[in-house]
Amino acid sequence: MSKLLEEVRDLIRTLHYSYRTEEAYLNWIRQYILFHGKRHPTEMGAAEVSAFLTHLAVKRQVAASTQNQALAALLFLYKNVLKEELPWLKNVERAKRPARIPLVLTRAEVKRLLTQLGQLNWLQASLLYGAGLRLRECLSLRVKDLDFDYQQIAVRDAKGHKDRVTMMPTSAAEALKTQLANARGLASSRSPIIRWRFFPAYGCRHKEPGLALTRPLLKRHDIKRMLNAPVIARR
Repeated sequence: MSKLLEEVRDLIRTLHYSYRTEEAYLNWIRQYILFHGKRHPTEMGAAEVSAFLTHLAVKRQVAASTQNQALAALLFLYKNVLKEELPWLKNVERAKRPARIPLVLTRAEVKRLLTQLGQLNWLQASLLYGAGLRLRECLSLRVKDLDFDYQQIAVRDAKGHKDRVTMMPTSAAEALKTQLANARGLASSRSPIIRWRFFPAYGCRHKEPGLALTRPLLKRHDIKRMLNAPVIARR
């Protein structure tokens, strides 16, 4: 099974899928194989896929979107990795997502919610709400992404590896400037508590092996822990 999962991982990275998609697909494929007693996927077909999806819906009671994600992972396995024809695909039913009325907070409710947050969490939530950023996009912002003259934010390498420009909330502009000043203070400090790391993108680490030593920056996972991101997600 490990060899098959490595093939799946290699193809996903070749196609430049997101890291979260890689994690999700590998997890569902692993669960699918274990559910059927570690049988190889080439020995299974529509009946086994349907049985697994039924197990997710009936026994584990997963949401329709989760069930469809599992199906997408299995279709990727058969079609892209194993290069098998899928004549039985039409016999596999996709879960239908129920229609729901969206819950929308009023401006007053959002304001009351924001007042319950600390300074850094308030800044995060303000960017999520006012600029329409995803949590990972907010945590990945860099100095060059902030344009105070045009009051806009550049979102780079977002979902689908696409860039876009969004507005900067007026209420968060001063807080962003304060946060930049604090970040510069951290960057110039030599505190032993702060660990400074730099991770070059894609193939840069092979082209410039010494780059990680010459450009110290705070690791984004450390920033996530400092900003206590799960608080935002829960609220």
